[in-house]
Amino acid sequence: MRAENAASVVDGNAAAGMLWDVFGVDVTALIGVCGGCGDASPFAEAVVEIDETVAIVRCRSCTHTLFTVLRDGEGMRLVLGMLHEIARP
Repeated sequence: MRAENAASVVDGNAAAGMLWDVFGVDVTALIGVCGGCGDASPFAEAVVEIDETVAIVRCRSCTHTLFTVLRDGEGMRLVLGMLHEIARP
């Protein structure tokens, strides 16, 4: 999805519900390390393009896609992108 097609471009907090559906816990405080630029930031600070079926979570520094959450008729699916590592704060 391109930013101009997204229903909203928000921070990672707005995707907390979709992320909860995938992980079963609140992951917004976890630190994601971008494989593109090496930035290490909480998922709450990521740039998220979101609509009713998809959340594209992007690195706030270089805009590489860290991961995508897709909602379809069968549930939720996680597609990894440039997410290199997840760490606790």
